[in-house]
Amino acid sequence: MIPAEAGRPSLADTAGADARTARNKPHLAVVGATGAVGSVLLGILSERADVWGEIRLIASPRSAGRKLTVRGEEVEVVALGEDAFDGIDVAMFDVPDEVAAQWVPVAVSKGAVVVDNSGAFRMDPDVPLVVPEVNAHTARVRPRGIIANPNCTTLSMIVALGALHAEYGLSELIVSSYQAVSGVGKAGVDTLRAQLSAVCGTELGAKPGDVRRAVGDTLGPFPAPIALNVVPWAGTLQADGWSSEELKVRNETRKILGMPELPVTATCVRVPVLTTHSLAVHARFENEVTVAGAHEILAAAPGVVLCDDPAEEEYPTPSDVVGTDPTWVGRVRRSLDDPRALELFVCGDNLRKGAALNAAQIGELLAGELRK
Repeated sequence: MIPAEAGRPSLADTAGADARTARNKPHLAVVGATGAVGSVLLGILSERADVWGEIRLIASPRSAGRKLTVRGEEVEVVALGEDAFDGIDVAMFDVPDEVAAQWVPVAVSKGAVVVDNSGAFRMDPDVPLVVPEVNAHTARVRPRGIIANPNCTTLSMIVALGALHAEYGLSELIVSSYQAVSGVGKAGVDTLRAQLSAVCGTELGAKPGDVRRAVGDTLGPFPAPIALNVVPWAGTLQADGWSSEELKVRNETRKILGMPELPVTATCVRVPVLTTHSLAVHARFENEVTVAGAHEILAAAPGVVLCDDPAEEEYPTPSDVVGTDPTWVGRVRRSLDDPRALELFVCGDNLRKGAALNAAQIGELLAGELRK
């Protein structure tokens, strides 16, 4: 018999170590796996480091039995119910607010830490609102066993703003958003495509109301035509004429940055773009700023790509950013009237960093913690 080389593990030893490693990996549930964000999340989980043991796919009873691919394997979807969370360590939810409000506590009661992408728990003082590049430390304190994922509009800008805030100290924020129709789900995408078909190749858009008449009853989730148009509204009506989307930007930015008194004003606009939100940002700081200094900060910031050379017509646009992970920043200018203020244009894929990717990053923080 030829002796094994000293110090080299046998095949049996290696197999045993691999099995132990697999057992030590936490088990993940994806709730809402068949939805738009859920589908993106499965792709992201397949692309990133393999930190999970079992990945269990959960959806409504009507989707149970479907098979979806994750990490190169077909996995059968199971119906949402109490038993679906047995043995699960982390559950990522992408479901409507009312569904999250009902089922997130159930998952927690079964022993899972929940990463919730709905708005049901974002402003709960006992639920951290986490963006790993900005406030990862807050994920460690979660009295209710829940971590909230911010709204896609907030996430499209906050990574860049967090980097600038760390250097200059943010003192005021005024933003106008240009939000893609996928922000309201499949109905928004279907509506835009249907309306584009109705107006394509016509002379519409030259007379009052002609686009509205052409699209007829295909307004879908929007209060006005979205093809050949912009709609200065996103969300639901709140007090004093503000929309829920505008208040989310205000309240979530304050919570993420730990600045409950930060002045924030947002105007949210829906535009005829399928996926990727854009924002025009006016940010005022405690200290004087320079474009060169801002460029240096943004170029080095994790999760940010600086694309800013107007002389060469280089700046981010949704059609170039869609499908990518970072926050893209361009058109960085110092305010003409205020040496402490910057103007910038930001783009971010609202289904990736704006939802699924941020949830996956939070999950990776938890996976590292739970394996210790």
